Amino acid sequence: MNTWRNASLAVTAAALLTLTTACGQEQGGTSPNGQAVGNAAPARQPAESGYGSAGGGYGSGAEKEAAEPKEAGQLAVQETKQLGKVLTDSEGFTLYRFDKDTANPPKSNCEGECAAIWPVVASGSTTAAAGTDEELLGEVTRPDGTSQLTVDGWPMYRYAKDTAPGQINGQGVGGTWFAAAPDGKKAAKNADSEGVAEPADPAGLSVRKDPELGDIVVDGRGMTVYRFTKDSAWPMKTACTGECLKKWPVVAPMAKNAVDGVTTKGFVTFDRPDGIKQQTIDCWPIYTFAGDKRPGDTNGQGVGGTWYAVSPDSELVGAAK
Repeated sequence: MNTWRNASLAVTAAALLTLTTACGQEQGGTSPNGQAVGNAAPARQPAESGYGSAGGGYGSGAEKEAAEPKEAGQLAVQETKQLGKVLTDSEGFTLYRFDKDTANPPKSNCEGECAAIWPVVASGSTTAAAGTDEELLGEVTRPDGTSQLTVDGWPMYRYAKDTAPGQINGQGVGGTWFAAAPDGKKAAKNADSEGVAEPADPAGLSVRKDPELGDIVVDGRGMTVYRFTKDSAWPMKTACTGECLKKWPVVAPMAKNAVDGVTTKGFVTFDRPDGIKQQTIDCWPIYTFAGDKRPGDTNGQGVGGTWYAVSPDSELVGAAK
């Protein structure tokens, strides 16, 4: 009887340890050097569609259908602290644009489940916001025959998770969805400045095909994401502190629905010893490089033989094996 009971307890303890240990830590615990690391790493999830939820679904699942397109009515311009001027419908709900659409010629690539998450804005009798150019307004015929509002050629949408006027929960989702500015560009502070690149919300990870490095991870602004070989994932530790962070800013924590095509294995928040919270993928802390001045730059690649761009499955790109 004692032998059976001891064996049963051993099996139960082993199963519990398997469920609660990730990134070299116990769930809700700390690393050997006393650093809290947040929740245990989740199992690998399906790559996101870029629509804003795992597998492209929303709410209770893939059975949700797109709502009947609703007109925007009298457009308005809302001043936001985060993004500056944002275009809204007559009820104050933010309008969004999708990077996978095209403006010239206008074309929507959001249908089915996508349109359930990102409801289409019908063209109808939309009126331009005060002080904006009415000639920027147009329409595009969707595959189902309905007409969708466009601003400077870009099809317009709302976001199903914006449940009250003034919300911008869709900003940066999947690295492909952005609030629209009054001129149809991506909303961003100082976006009207001539020659200034359009910054996006830094929250979000997606994949960019670099001509030299291949598929690499970028943040919501399109800036290259890097890993530091002197860091550790098991246990989770950082070797970039103090002055190092001025050159290599951490990637801030984000929701999983802000990820498109990048692994969400080990997708946890790292509570650094300096009090800064940092996003990890596969339990590795990730950074951007201050020397990258515009989207597409990879000036941090190979710096010091210790900094490398990151592949969608969290591997170092171009590092010696």
